Amino acid sequence: MPTLCAVYGCANNAKRDKQKGFFRIPKIVTNNDPDKRDEKLSRERREIWLRNICRVDLTDEKAGYTRVCGDHFISGKPASLYDRQNQDWAPTQKMGHSNLKRLMKTTERTERLACREEKRIKIERMEAGEGVHDMIHGSYKGIKKSNNNSDDEMNTATLSEQQQYPDNEKACQTELSMCQINDLEFCVRTMTSELADLKEKMVQVDFTEDSFQNNVDKIKFYTGLPNFLILMKVFLLCSPHIFSCSLNKLSKFQEFICVLIRLRLNIPFQDLAYRFDVSRSTVSRIFDKWIDVLNKRLGFLLNWPNRDELREAMPLAFQNSFGNRVAVVLDCFEIFVNRPSGLFPRALTWSNYKHHNTVKLLIGITPQGVVSFISRAWVGRTSDKYLTENCGILRNLLPGDIVLADRGFDISDSVGVYQATLKIPAFTKGQSQLKPWDVEETRKIANVRIHVERVIGLVRRKYVILQSTLPVEFLTVKKGEFLAPIDKITRVCCALTNLSPSVIPFN
Repeated sequence: MPTLCAVYGCANNAKRDKQKGFFRIPKIVTNNDPDKRDEKLSRERREIWLRNICRVDLTDEKAGYTRVCGDHFISGKPASLYDRQNQDWAPTQKMGHSNLKRLMKTTERTERLACREEKRIKIERMEAGEGVHDMIHGSYKGIKKSNNNSDDEMNTATLSEQQQYPDNEKACQTELSMCQINDLEFCVRTMTSELADLKEKMVQVDFTEDSFQNNVDKIKFYTGLPNFLILMKVFLLCSPHIFSCSLNKLSKFQEFICVLIRLRLNIPFQDLAYRFDVSRSTVSRIFDKWIDVLNKRLGFLLNWPNRDELREAMPLAFQNSFGNRVAVVLDCFEIFVNRPSGLFPRALTWSNYKHHNTVKLLIGITPQGVVSFISRAWVGRTSDKYLTENCGILRNLLPGDIVLADRGFDISDSVGVYQATLKIPAFTKGQSQLKPWDVEETRKIANVRIHVERVIGLVRRKYVILQSTLPVEFLTVKKGEFLAPIDKITRVCCALTNLSPSVIPFN
């Protein structure tokens, strides 16, 4: 149900009028102040609000969830509790009736304060101007003294200046000589040039579209994307699904860059808060909001290609060893997580291979080096075989496909159910050495299976957040959602990596 404005005759609601602010009726503040100053001030303010709204049916219970829109304030929003002299201490505009408690004395006093402040600023500017004038012309004191002592020289300079201007041109009376005026003009030109240089430097260090537009190195460093065109395409694909209003300090593009920097460099939220001049909680909310949209909008990049597409772009390294039947190359990688507090979760996430608490994910790449499948995060003690058989990747296989994997993926029976073939390095099985044909087969598999490790390394190098130790909160699925934050992060990182050139050569 949308939030409606409680003022009589006002039809604004928060769902339709997203650019307007909606504000609660102030509550009575009770604290340990012995003078009860805050309580008296907040009680007076609440009474004025309720009197100005003038609704008979507005009880104390209903006032708790009642809102007043920004149209009823001069500045568009209410003043703070302690700004008693402000004219927006209570709503007074377009209230639908004339029974208002206006703060007339407060308004007049505010106007007087504003007038005095304006006069003070003018005086300070005049004094600053005189100081600059004295600073610029400090070197000319000797000239002024000599001019005062020699009337003939001053008259000569005046005559020479008069000869420079015809009679039909207008001139103004001034105590400055032409030399001093020329110096002033040079000073103005120099300051203007310095100001332009400073503005250009500000654009370069700021996280705006202009600062990224002609700087490919900056795009690669902060986002991991290859160029500005792809960066803007991703932004335009996701930004319409992000809610933003005039109260947001950061633009949508700045929020987008903030999320990519977090993924790319694993910068802490507090550091990002300092860089973008917002609070840490704001950065956290921005990250959660954007990672959901990126996961949904970029999901099409993690696509399982059909057989014809695979055969048309099959690299020669795969064709020479296995023909054009290879559908996917499988491998698992693990991400470190903080040690859980509970004994049972701690045991489930312990990895004997990494000797750390981890989560494990299965990744599948096409022969062209594109990530075509990424599983959800499983606990670190899950075996590769169990993960592969239960993550759903085998349902994508077609009869005749070849699957390449490492020795730990003993899933030939599961792959055979879908009439596909599993190729893994051979085992000695108690023999002293492998047979010659097994050695040759293993060499072929190793030559092409190494590419999946290269892709995993590329993903983790591009987005350093996958190399870090993630908090346990990233493993928890929020209420009403299907994926945990760690699942969304890995899917987004793999999707963005697919936008970069492949590490596998075609020839």
